[in-house]
Amino acid sequence: MLGVKLGTSANASLLGNFEIVATTLIALFIFKEKVSGKLWAAIGLITLSSIILSFGGEGSFTFSFGSLLVLGATACWGLENNCTRSISDKSTYQIVTIKGFGSGTGSLMVAVIIGEKLPDIKYILPALVLGFVAYGLSIFTYIRAQKTLGAAKTSAYYAVAPFIGAFLSFMILHESLTIVYLIALAVMITGTAFVVSDTLKQK
Repeated sequence: MLGVKLGTSANASLLGNFEIVATTLIALFIFKEKVSGKLWAAIGLITLSSIILSFGGEGSFTFSFGSLLVLGATACWGLENNCTRSISDKSTYQIVTIKGFGSGTGSLMVAVIIGEKLPDIKYILPALVLGFVAYGLSIFTYIRAQKTLGAAKTSAYYAVAPFIGAFLSFMILHESLTIVYLIALAVMITGTAFVVSDTLKQK
């Protein structure tokens, strides 16, 4: 959330696909899973796109601290993906409940440490509704999809999400569309296509 606040939602959306890189590298080095040639190509392209997005395109090539925070978040998601995969055969309701309490408590602790103040009462209900949809329902459907489709196909379909987020950032928030962003978008689409092609062929 700090990354989105310091950067743009369009950049944060596309950088979200770095989760694929983080998930794959953690699976390779920690869980000793094999990585195909296509997936290595995807890692290279997505990383290149993430580097482009991490620098300002408004005339200055300065590094964006907001982008760094988003990339840090995707690294955490990559670890979470690998851990969730190993317990996805357990009760979806139990996993979502435990993860919800854990993430909520962790976020509250961080907010207290950095000195965040409680929001106005008018923001609490919208935040609860957003959390229910964006986190609770999202986690539930993702884990249920892993059980039904398998981890590979679920990840491939999930890779479309950042592009939806980027599209909405331009349509709803009217964020500027720069040449640098379009270049990064093209590279990211190519990398994501390699991921989808590699994972959907798996049984």
